[in-house]
Amino acid sequence: MKPTAGTRMFQTLNYTVLSLIALVTMLPFLYVVIVSFTDANEFVTKSIVLFPEKWSLDSYRYILSTNTFLQSMGVSAVLAVGGTALSLAVTSSLAYVLSRSRLKGKQFFLVAILLTMLFQPGMIPNYMLVDTLGLTNTLWSLILPVLTGAWYVFLMKNFYQEMPAELEEAAKIDGCSDIGVFFRIMLPLSVPALAAFGLFFAVGYWNTYFNAILYINDDALRPMQVILQMLLIQASTQMADPSVAAMIQSEQTVPPEVIKMAAVVVSSVPIVIVYPFLQKYFVKGMMVGSVKG
Repeated sequence: MKPTAGTRMFQTLNYTVLSLIALVTMLPFLYVVIVSFTDANEFVTKSIVLFPEKWSLDSYRYILSTNTFLQSMGVSAVLAVGGTALSLAVTSSLAYVLSRSRLKGKQFFLVAILLTMLFQPGMIPNYMLVDTLGLTNTLWSLILPVLTGAWYVFLMKNFYQEMPAELEEAAKIDGCSDIGVFFRIMLPLSVPALAAFGLFFAVGYWNTYFNAILYINDDALRPMQVILQMLLIQASTQMADPSVAAMIQSEQTVPPEVIKMAAVVVSSVPIVIVYPFLQKYFVKGMMVGSVKG
């Protein structure tokens, strides 16, 4: 059917409003990127920079100048990849076991997991537990305390419960064990859920900061977020000295605001790159375990 004039007007208005909303949403991130590439002299002399006359990579050179930065990126990558893999393995396997009605003591385990969501032990008990287990100054201290969560377990459990029981029965008739059913039937069918939860886990591990401050004292094991914060503190301390601020024109000292913007870009780019590859699973995965009427 040929669209009417009213339909075309509505579509035009709709696209215009949505485009404006998208532009307003993107402006803060675009401003961060622009400022991170702005020359120090221009940033200091102007109150706001929308399109710099002179582009500069000084902020990124400053961030990359430290010997520990690349090492910290490696630590964050190990946490994001290894931690996410372990979290998905634990979450999916635990959820599958709890979804089986024949599990003895099922209600006890469900209540125990629910209590972890309702009552948080706090920072000091968590630190005492990690220290007693000998995990301080190890990467395990950044993985094991946040390995999974009750919310993810319950969502995955509901997802497995919604699967037809005939799938498991047919697999067992063909000779599959419980482990075989899980790896050959359940896991392939739960790829959208694993992709959605994996993105959440990966972002959490990549942005690890507070736990690293508590449990890690070795510079070689500090993740990227901690190193970036140390660089920002160092730059802010230098700029607090009026004599240092006055030397920007001659020595091209990078203002802390520009370094901050560059740090945001560096910490955000990996997740922004990964997201498009998981986008096709994300919407479907978000519906995992939802109540269907």
